[in-house]
Amino acid sequence: MSLQSTRRQCLAAIAGATLARRAVAADSKPMRGAFMILSTPFTATGEVDWDDLAHEAEFVDRCGAQGMVWPQGSSSVAVLSKDERLHGMELLVKAMRGKRAVIGLGVQGKDTAEMLAYARRAEELQPDCFIAMPPSTGKSQEDYRVYFRALAAVTQRPVILQTSGGARDLAPSVELMVELATEFPHLGYIKEESPPTVERMLKEVKHRPPLRSVFGANFAQGWLYEMRLGLDGVITGNAMYADLMAKMWNLHEAGQHKEVLDAYSKFLLIRNAGQQIPGADLYVMKKRGIFKSTAVRREGGKVAEAKLSPEAVAEIDSRLAALKPYIEL
Repeated sequence: MSLQSTRRQCLAAIAGATLARRAVAADSKPMRGAFMILSTPFTATGEVDWDDLAHEAEFVDRCGAQGMVWPQGSSSVAVLSKDERLHGMELLVKAMRGKRAVIGLGVQGKDTAEMLAYARRAEELQPDCFIAMPPSTGKSQEDYRVYFRALAAVTQRPVILQTSGGARDLAPSVELMVELATEFPHLGYIKEESPPTVERMLKEVKHRPPLRSVFGANFAQGWLYEMRLGLDGVITGNAMYADLMAKMWNLHEAGQHKEVLDAYSKFLLIRNAGQQIPGADLYVMKKRGIFKSTAVRREGGKVAEAKLSPEAVAEIDSRLAALKPYIEL
């Protein structure tokens, strides 16, 4: 075989790989709407309950939520081992294969090397998208630039840049994210939750394109306002209310603003219960048949189980009852 023909074959192979990567990006599901951060279920002995994690993903999809991601802050990612993260990623992609909702894998690491270990495995699993916090060891915008550029080289799937979770008091600047999205269009997705949050959101929505989607977060506590500001959705740890979140988004998209206001008002009541009553969210997970246990794993491997007083249970149940027009109990 001649050197020229070998060169032609190599170029053809490169071109084919490039087209395949572009096809992955072009065929991706819509990156808008209510995306749930899946909670990680634990057994009474502190092990991850893999059956319940798959069941939670199926519940979120069945509820009509537009997407889900795992593992992130609301997934107890800080107490998961590398092996647990990798196993959970594989399990969820298999569970969601052929389903309607977007499945996104969290690939963040404390530095570029750790992130790449997760990102390369995630790319092999072929999820719909990635999500990543900045590196916690970063010290500058340049450190973030290097980290996210390295991630951009691993995949052509949509990548959601989370603005929190990196170095303390150092969020990726809006200018940096616009720069990255201009250079790498698949990095044009933002989960914004860094102060001044609304000011940053207003800047970001003005940069679509090159930004493609701007999501709110913070347990959807500002979502009503964010929808009116023109954001593309929310990424939040509210999987136990996935049906409510999906319905609010659909009502918003249909222009039914009075109905959104009513649903959102009821959502704030139950969200407030989650803040005021420790263990309320896990109680709802169990009550709705999503999880078998209310156990959580703490730092150091300690396990705690939510134990609610009769008064707390009654308060949560009364607020859940107000959601019946929007969810089934």
